[in-house]
Amino acid sequence: MREVLPELMAWWRDGEAIGVGTVVGTWRSAPRPPGASMLVGPDKSAVGSVSGGCVEGAVYDLAQQVVADGQPLLQRYGVSDEDAFAVGLICGGILDVFVEKVSQETFPQLDGVAEDIEAERPVAVVTVVEHPDPAWLGRRLVVRPERDGIPLEGSLGSDRAQAAIADDARGLLASGRSELLTYGPDGQRRGEGMRVFCAVYAPKPRMLVFGAIDFAAAVARLGSFLGYHVTVCDARPVFATVSRFPHADEVVVAWPHRYLSEQAATGAIDQRTVMCVLTHDPKFDVPLLEVALRLPEVAYIGAMGSRRTHADLVERLRAAGLNEEEMAHLSSPIGLDLGARTPEETAVSIAAEIIALQWGGGGGRLAQMDGRIHHQHRPT
Repeated sequence: MREVLPELMAWWRDGEAIGVGTVVGTWRSAPRPPGASMLVGPDKSAVGSVSGGCVEGAVYDLAQQVVADGQPLLQRYGVSDEDAFAVGLICGGILDVFVEKVSQETFPQLDGVAEDIEAERPVAVVTVVEHPDPAWLGRRLVVRPERDGIPLEGSLGSDRAQAAIADDARGLLASGRSELLTYGPDGQRRGEGMRVFCAVYAPKPRMLVFGAIDFAAAVARLGSFLGYHVTVCDARPVFATVSRFPHADEVVVAWPHRYLSEQAATGAIDQRTVMCVLTHDPKFDVPLLEVALRLPEVAYIGAMGSRRTHADLVERLRAAGLNEEEMAHLSSPIGLDLGARTPEETAVSIAAEIIALQWGGGGGRLAQMDGRIHHQHRPT
């Protein structure tokens, strides 16, 4: 929903009814991830995409139907690779799309959710997309982190279901993942019959780039493109300037290990955070990596350097007391083997490694491989 939020809110605030199709489940080579949305506005215009073009026409028609009769629908597109052409999903994947009518009457909490998303405050929207009782379809719960002390908004109609689902939604909020969850009809954890889609809107994951060098500028640019909140940190004020890093969200002049320790102490480092250590200078890198490699939850820690620099770095870190389990979190030399030479090519190599580790990809050439293209999210 995030990508179509401006158009959705303009219609919602005008009191209009909007048809919304949302991808809630994917299998095989599905072209769009869970949470991707398509709107059909009151003027019959279409905004967004659920499949990159494969089944948009069918969803468009369903959205108009749902707006007219008010009854939400869960529709599956793509049954098997053999007959995918017949049903419209030519990539051979499977999509479950939930189509519903959204208005001030059906989703009165939307304004507050939009404010949270725009302010980058974590919020989750849980929607019942499948249930033996059709009256449950479309019931919604808005969940925020428990530490914020904000009560749940909306209702699922069952205290038991609400308690179980809110608890799981807060877990997904912490990890920043949207997911389709299955329960018994009254929220039983060991059961089937009810499925709910938990759409998580968390702040951007962080990319910390240490070392204000030319490679860092390229990494910051690509990190911003990939949706990270990018921080460039260096102890040398002559290099760490906003003008040199226009694509970074912030440029910090500080000793890297001190900055990272402060950030970790405030809870600003989580399991989605990626770190790129690019100075290849031991007086910066060793104390920084001593802190980084001992953090409990980090998605990625990469360090730039030659093979000789890497060997020296490993020796220094072991001398500093890091054990093999801690050292295993280090990706050094940083990046995938793409033959990169320029800062821009190197940034692509680093980004490729981050993506591969996030999704469980191997980094090989798809043309020389069999099997699925799109991977499921790999738990950290």
